[in-house]
Amino acid sequence: MTESAARRDGGTEPDTGLPEGFARLLGDYERHLVSERDLAPHTVRAYLGDVSSLLDHCGRLGSVEVTDLDLRTLRSWLARLQTTGRSRTTIARRATAARVFTAWLHRTGRLPSDPGAALGSPKKHKTLPPVLRPDEAEALIRSAAELADDGTPVGLRDVAMLELLYATGIRVGELVGLDIDDVDDERRVVRVFGKGRKERSVPYGTPAGRAIDRWLATGRPALRVEGSGAALFLGARGRRIDQRAVRTLVHRRIADVPGAPDIGPHGLRHTAATHLLEGGADLRSVQELLGHASLATTQLYTHVTTDRLRRAYQQAHPRA
Repeated sequence: MTESAARRDGGTEPDTGLPEGFARLLGDYERHLVSERDLAPHTVRAYLGDVSSLLDHCGRLGSVEVTDLDLRTLRSWLARLQTTGRSRTTIARRATAARVFTAWLHRTGRLPSDPGAALGSPKKHKTLPPVLRPDEAEALIRSAAELADDGTPVGLRDVAMLELLYATGIRVGELVGLDIDDVDDERRVVRVFGKGRKERSVPYGTPAGRAIDRWLATGRPALRVEGSGAALFLGARGRRIDQRAVRTLVHRRIADVPGAPDIGPHGLRHTAATHLLEGGADLRSVQELLGHASLATTQLYTHVTTDRLRRAYQQAHPRA
């Protein structure tokens, strides 16, 4: 892989500031993440940033060989992060990155044992962002639809994206990665490639289907350019829309809903999951829809519904 290609695929700059041996090792690890694990560019960047920080810490301790990387070094690295004010979530993420890295070192024969296997990390605070009430979600879509009544391509696109985000609970990265052929209008399902390129099919309802149909029939052809390719959603210049534009859209349209919390696309994902559970969907089905690897992740949403139920009880029951 060339240096420019590596940077496009989420690689580090060739001058890392690390000792030569560590810099070569980081390059090997990048090739593993990109070529063998086929991780998304932003995931590769995150892993490389964390590992680069770890290797820099090793260098500051006087180490120049990867065989010097032991459990004591890993723990001192995390301790230094804590003293510099890093959050529990950040430290937990970096501990995970370190464990993945040391497992790779051991598996490829670069370390005789895996020190990361014994590395603990602080448990992340399992908090969720605010979610919209069903009436607020409806008002969000209605507000966007009213602005799109003039039939402008961008307006039709925005309604289709908002409808699909709320209908499916897919991630913003999954949304912008959709191609036209990923939409099965007859069965009302969309094919999504989630984390680790895992494929799943997610159903969507009639309102989202109508919005997508209008976008494909009228809006997309007006924005399409030679380089549009198969992308389902296009930006104003006709290229595949990026995540930042979608986040900006969601925040802007949320601001039009009186009293609604300021949430982004991930908040819409949480909203969809919460409304599914409150509507009677079982946890396993919601897990499959959201593409969660662990049921424990999906169970976080039950905390939201339970808290809401508790507040309703306390407000309404005479002996609460």
